[in-house]
Amino acid sequence: MRNFLKHFFKDESGMGVVEVILIIVVLIGLVIIFQTQIKKVVDSIFKTITSKTGQVK
Repeated sequence: MRNFLKHFFKDESGMGVVEVILIIVVLIGLVIIFQTQIKKVVDSIFKTITSKTGQVK
């Protein structure tokens, strides 16, 4: 039992999962903070796309 606990506390195989989860949390936080600016940029891009589609032959 003692060896199992030593190995369990020294095992770092789950660290990759924790890092990925932290990165996702940070990205979600940034999206929430800059939500209005992101919406403005996306709306502008779609307006440009729709206005240019009539010019394509």
